[in-house]
Amino acid sequence: QVQLVESGGGLVQPGGSLRLSCAASRSWYTFNAMGWYRQAPGKERELVAAITATDTTNLGDSVKGRFTISRDNAKNTVYLQMNSLKAEDTAVYYCNAQWRGANFWGQGTQVTVSS
Repeated sequence: QVQLVESGGGLVQPGGSLRLSCAASRSWYTFNAMGWYRQAPGKERELVAAITATDTTNLGDSVKGRFTISRDNAKNTVYLQMNSLKAEDTAVYYCNAQWRGANFWGQGTQVTVSS
């Protein structure tokens, strides 16, 4: 099993920045990939950003050029740096880990972009 603990969400004004963190209960090296998804009210969950064990990154089209995903192996933590935030980025953000063929999810953290 894998436990994922997210932090860093909150309220921010348009154009502002936030950094989300996701700490995993297992070593990063045991995962195939980790990433972030988000779900806004009335919408399906969508990929925001992912990073594989070989450091390949994948960003959703709507966040390219604004968001960056990175990881700290020593802390088993993945980060999502979000810049130039827009109202449409408002959603619950979920951390995801792929481990031994299964998907694991964090509890989610709310990000609200509003003036």
